[in-house]
Amino acid sequence: MTAPLLELDDVVVEYPGRGRGRTPFRVLHGISLTIAPGETLGLVGESGSGKTTLGRAVLGLAPVTGGEIRYGGRDISRLGKRERRALSEDIQVVFQDPFTSLNPAMTVLDILTEPLLVTGVARRDAERRVRTLLDRVYLPHDAVHRLPREFSGGQRQRIAIARALCRNPRLIVCDEPVSALDLTTQARVLDLFTEIQEATGVAYLFVTHDLSVVRHISHRVAVLYRGDIVETGTAAQVTERPEHAYTRRLLLAAPVPDPDRQARRRAERLKEAAS
Repeated sequence: MTAPLLELDDVVVEYPGRGRGRTPFRVLHGISLTIAPGETLGLVGESGSGKTTLGRAVLGLAPVTGGEIRYGGRDISRLGKRERRALSEDIQVVFQDPFTSLNPAMTVLDILTEPLLVTGVARRDAERRVRTLLDRVYLPHDAVHRLPREFSGGQRQRIAIARALCRNPRLIVCDEPVSALDLTTQARVLDLFTEIQEATGVAYLFVTHDLSVVRHISHRVAVLYRGDIVETGTAAQVTERPEHAYTRRLLLAAPVPDPDRQARRRAERLKEAAS
């Protein structure tokens, strides 16, 4: 059996209470999850459930006050800035709003070469890498001379995905990466995530509030409710035969427009993942 790429073992996240003597506010109550290499784990829950905090904890942006987060068997829960910066080669992120996560004063070329140049990659090699990335996310090479505001929302998210791929990560935390997009663009970006995963073997922690999205892209799903995991299973199990009442409520809010087509696609992906 393949060893997990990422392991969360009884992870607790607390923030200080407001005011002197206030009790700390606990956001995550002992979360345990694993992600295998090349797997997509969909993390779903409503606003305030703690799902974004969990993703931030994996990225080192939220304090882990209990338990451990292990990457490749190594505890990364409490790394210093230098160690965390080195880990960014393996763990990247795609945020919800591509416009605010991209520097509006930088061209696409500057945005995509910056992560490479700071690690000592020669500019010529970095620019060659950028052309490859643009091909991968289906953007024209002349896009490098333009600013983020000159692109549509879907195109900006493709730029953000290309930036996340710059250093060939093994894990990408996707924090609501399609929630700001219209439904047609959502489907195209989700298909792009799947295509990239099949080509590179990258794993995703895919954070969303929408069960229809995790149904589309995930191998497994974990449902988070008020800081606790209330249900886990394969995408088919959780989205078609949910056991917890909260999951059933989420499912009612995300009906399947074409269940036969969705089921066929999911079966094909699960078969490929198992082979």
